[in-house]
Amino acid sequence: MIRAVFFDMDDTIYDTSGFAAIARRAAVKSMVHNGLKCTEDEGYEHLIRIIKDKGSNYGQHFNILVEEVNGEEDPLIIVNGIITYHNTKFAMLKLEPESFSILLYLKSQGYKVGLITNGKEFKQWEKLIRLGVYPFFDDVVTSESVGYEKPDPEIFNIAMKRLGVTAGTSLMVGNNFDADIMGACNAGMQSMLINSKLTPEQEEVLEKMNCREDVREINSLIDMMKIL
Repeated sequence: MIRAVFFDMDDTIYDTSGFAAIARRAAVKSMVHNGLKCTEDEGYEHLIRIIKDKGSNYGQHFNILVEEVNGEEDPLIIVNGIITYHNTKFAMLKLEPESFSILLYLKSQGYKVGLITNGKEFKQWEKLIRLGVYPFFDDVVTSESVGYEKPDPEIFNIAMKRLGVTAGTSLMVGNNFDADIMGACNAGMQSMLINSKLTPEQEEVLEKMNCREDVREINSLIDMMKIL
């Protein structure tokens, strides 16, 4: 019997599709307007290369962009990029339509609700607060706070321990097969894959792990009401 439901963050309880690219383009446009010595397209392509090299959670993408393009850091240009990026991103931040409904349902039915997410502690908390859903969660586990990233089973074990539940009574809901579904399987949990479909290759992997029966595919969060 399921006692606790754990959710992934990005593209599970809220929609991130496309907004990062839009926010980055808006940031570069502002930076070019304030003195970045390249075209908007050149600046955007350069920024994307930096992000791929440093990773999305690195904190100084714009610093590197300005230094490499202009030859030195310029606080005016950098801060314009940072502020425009965040203003655009948060203006577009929106909750999946079913998120409030399923969170209300789970709490009303007595389930414990947790969040397991890879990412920076403050970044993920800022999203939860801006989206207005943090009161629904009994606990929030970020990879930065515990030192383990999905799909490492240890991050799932920590989350379950903090809510006082076992793998046999826990369910993980996420959109990423490698991080969420494989991680849950490695931790012995049941899982639900949302906003994605299992490929034949993924089905084969799950069969070999003897956990195919523990994985369900759902089209929306609201589908959980029919199952739980």
